[in-house]
Amino acid sequence: MEILNVQNLHKTYGKGESQVRALKDVSFTMEKGTFCAVVGESGSGKSTLLNCIGALDTPTSGKVYLDGQDLFSMKEQKRTVFRRQNIGFVFQSFQLIAELTVEQNIVFPLLLDYQKPEQKRVDEILEVLGLSDRRHHLPGQLSGGQQQRVAIGRALITRPMLILADEPTGNLDSKSSRDVMELLVKASRLYQQTILMITHNINLTSSVDRVLRVTDGILTDLGGARE
Repeated sequence: MEILNVQNLHKTYGKGESQVRALKDVSFTMEKGTFCAVVGESGSGKSTLLNCIGALDTPTSGKVYLDGQDLFSMKEQKRTVFRRQNIGFVFQSFQLIAELTVEQNIVFPLLLDYQKPEQKRVDEILEVLGLSDRRHHLPGQLSGGQQQRVAIGRALITRPMLILADEPTGNLDSKSSRDVMELLVKASRLYQQTILMITHNINLTSSVDRVLRVTDGILTDLGGARE
């Protein structure tokens, strides 16, 4: 089942001599449950691609379809709600709310839409992430790796069609990076969660289903990485 369809995506910043073509005719699709990594050097356009797919930035031209819905044909308010309900984000900087506990941070996206969290699912996510004994801790009482696990839980709680992970291990040591990657892979397999992750570290792609490379705004499909 196709979840994501990116068609002829272009993104240009600036005009005249200062013009930068960040994305150049990028097209690809993703099936449900696929874990895909986008690799590339700093400045290659991979973050721009992620931001356009997540409707955090608007492409100059092209289409992004999520489960058949054209993101950029929607009015801005509808697109904002659709994004919140259907796309989960995991950022390099965690972006947790310091005054909320682990459990409160995880369920926060549901509360934004006035939904009552399903306690059984919350407990299951905490267990999967190894955070059951940290549910009442504040972010400042956690390690970097534990904070990123909370961010993953927050992305999972709404059962999104797609999770976008932007350098999720960028601020972590090597052990925490491996742990976070294992958790993302586990989430992909356990929940049939579709994940698109960008990273500059090719070593983190050995367990994903598919690898894409962005070079100077041009996307190349490198195929499957997992045996």
